[in-house]
Amino acid sequence: MKDMKPAKPKLLIIEDEESILQGLADVFVYNGYQVETAVEGTSGLEMALSGDYHLILLDIMLPGIDGFSVCNRIREVDRHLPIIMLTAKTSEEDIIKGLKLGADDYIPKPFSVAQLLARVEAVLRRSGKLHTDMNAFNLGDLLIHPERLLGTRDGEEILFTRRELEILVYLSRAARPVSRPELLQEVWGYANVDYLETRTVDIHIAKLRRKIERDSSQPRLLVTVRGEGYQLKGEE
Repeated sequence: MKDMKPAKPKLLIIEDEESILQGLADVFVYNGYQVETAVEGTSGLEMALSGDYHLILLDIMLPGIDGFSVCNRIREVDRHLPIIMLTAKTSEEDIIKGLKLGADDYIPKPFSVAQLLARVEAVLRRSGKLHTDMNAFNLGDLLIHPERLLGTRDGEEILFTRRELEILVYLSRAARPVSRPELLQEVWGYANVDYLETRTVDIHIAKLRRKIERDSSQPRLLVTVRGEGYQLKGEE
């Protein structure tokens, strides 16, 4: 009996510029992916919520409903599905908004096809690799449940995305300061970070502080160690 080939990763690309959409679809099909496409936000959202996709490539500027709204609606239903935003809007406010809504990463336009392929491959390598067998652990008075993507404090639940929990789990296991390049390599899965320009680590850290700290302006659980990186502390 012949060995069964592994299933091809299935992508949904939501992009309203048809020349870009067709070019991306051709590139990913050529590189062994299954690809489905949508040219506006409403139909893209319906497909994202009803299809069995491994990753969503999501443009921000879309007719119907914009990419921010699509991302937000997906995250209300599924906190695991990887989402990479494609954006011509490169202001920090827009980038923060996209990542705050739960995108795993963003890629500014114009981008190189090689970079996009590398970023997608990296996110897919990491997806599903959260240590769901890890026991719950404490951060001060916050109890983290990795397998449930949530924490509890004072009887209230704090919801996390898969990426946020991956960061917390990695920092918890490291038990030392971890640099941005190390997080990009070990959590995001990027092989070469020397020339990678992204604020995604800093923005995710800021998001986490707003969730886990009593006062995010004076962090005591997720601290910055000058010149070394970020570290989790066990006590407030």
